[in-house]
Amino acid sequence: MSFVFEHSRELERVERRVLGAMCCIDATTGAPLGEPLRIGAPAGARVQRNRSGLFVVHEWAPLVSHTSAFQRAPGAPALGSAPLTLTVSDPSGQYLSRLVRLDLPRDAASANGEVPESLFRPVMVPMYPSAASRLGPNWAALRLDVRDAVGGDALGGALVRVLSGSQVLARGLSDWRGEALVPVAGIPVTTWSAEPGDVIVSEIEVTVEAMADPASMARTSQADVAGGRAPLLLPLVDPAAIETARAGLPQASTVVSLAAGRPLHVSLEIPLP
Repeated sequence: MSFVFEHSRELERVERRVLGAMCCIDATTGAPLGEPLRIGAPAGARVQRNRSGLFVVHEWAPLVSHTSAFQRAPGAPALGSAPLTLTVSDPSGQYLSRLVRLDLPRDAASANGEVPESLFRPVMVPMYPSAASRLGPNWAALRLDVRDAVGGDALGGALVRVLSGSQVLARGLSDWRGEALVPVAGIPVTTWSAEPGDVIVSEIEVTVEAMADPASMARTSQADVAGGRAPLLLPLVDPAAIETARAGLPQASTVVSLAAGRPLHVSLEIPLP
């Protein structure tokens, strides 16, 4: 038995067109976050969370005529020519708020699906822990105070990096009090020697550096920090932008030894212009 359909008619068309997507992850583990994060978008932008946990950009005013079906046709907007800056915050307080820049439009060519700028690859957005964040077992808990080298003011919105040689092991941000928690995972745990009662502690030597952009950081006097008086505007920075510009920013660094499961407190004073 066979069937022949001579005519077909389109009854309804459902199209979902997007401009890009981002995935918020834990900066220490790289795991996607299931927490109910809040996304702040400027007027003319529409961002929604889908069932997979991605925050999808459906509309952005400068690209009102742009769709995911876009091909590199003459006169089309250049890739990344209409950047969209979003705010990501965590109502639970486990992660610090941050800015994220999405360079739109993204590359919609299916042949370029593996390139970082592809529309089919979500932008990974690390969320950095607050000073009150939970710690995993055997993590080295590096806590920092970041201050102005001259006046001693607490510096909020400073980017902290932990490096072993040229490899970045971990990153973090300072809050309005100048405090930063940077968990470092993957350090070898304590091992026991063959001799009874002898313990060998595995340590690694790392460089800890902090850098701040004077145009976006927050300064709080130590008197206000001691009194718990937060500034009206809390630090809100784009860590990726700070890292890109780090060579020209004020910064400070020190060398320390880290061990799994051992907390360490470090103070860094940044000489501001």
